[in-house]
This record gives sequence, C-alpha cells and structure tokens, in this order.
Amino acid sequence: MIPLSPRRRSELRAEAHKLDPVVIIGDKGLTDEVIAEIDRSLKAHELIKVRAAASERDARDAWLETICARLEAHPVQRIGKVLVIYRENPQERKPKKVEKTGSPRLDSRIRGNDKETKGSARPRSRTPSPRPESEPRRRRPRTSR
Repeated sequence: MIPLSPRRRSELRAEAHKLDPVVIIGDKGLTDEVIAEIDRSLKAHELIKVRAAASERDARDAWLETICARLEAHPVQRIGKVLVIYRENPQERKPKKVEKTGSPRLDSRIRGNDKETKGSARPRSRTPSPRPESEPRRRRPRTSR
C-alpha cells in the first residue's frame, strides 16, 4: 500500500470537511460487525468519517491503525473523536469517454468546461438582439416636504 502524498491528503481533508460520520463505534468497541460496516461504506464512498465513542485517545489511535491495517485503507485525519478514512475504489476510477463534435466551443461545453453559458449547449449569438422601442421614461412628480 503506497502512502498518501501530503497534497492528496490535503485534498481529501478538504473533501471530508462537508461529510457527516457514516459509522459510529459504540461502547463495545471495534467489533467485526463495525469493521464490516466500515468496509461496506468504503466500497460505496471511498472517503468516510467514523465517530468513536471512546473517551481515551490511545484507544482511538489503536482503532484507527487497526481499521487501516485490516481494510488496507489510509488514515486521512483524526480530529477529536472523528476519524477520516480513505480507500480508493479501483472500479470507479475509469475515465469517462467524451464524444468530439468538431467544434471546440461545443466540446468544452459537453465536458463542462465552459464558463460563458450554464444553461444550454447551444452557442449564444454574438450580435445583440435589438431592444424593443419603449416610451420615454416618466419622471415622478416632485413633492415638497
């Protein structure tokens, strides 16, 4: 198992910030059922948070090491009673195929790289449409105070 680079660990920490704990280690400690649940969660999400109920720091550190060793996962972060664990899912890391249309503007929109328009894949016209003629603006009557 190749250790995570500091840059990748930082990216994972940023992603984990918005997550809620998926698994809670209760009073019975780290049982086989809890390990199985963490394994299922890692298969589904790759990056998870686990809340540990133990009040002893040494126990939480030992649990994190045990989880990572048994499940071949990486410890990302430990803040208080929350453990952040990452295990890459090789089935989900397949690159997506993008069809080429021939037009660089449309290709970038299909890939989602276009910042100009957000709603449709149809290119916008560069010539502005004429504005409708309107009546002259009316002024509000002045009132004395």
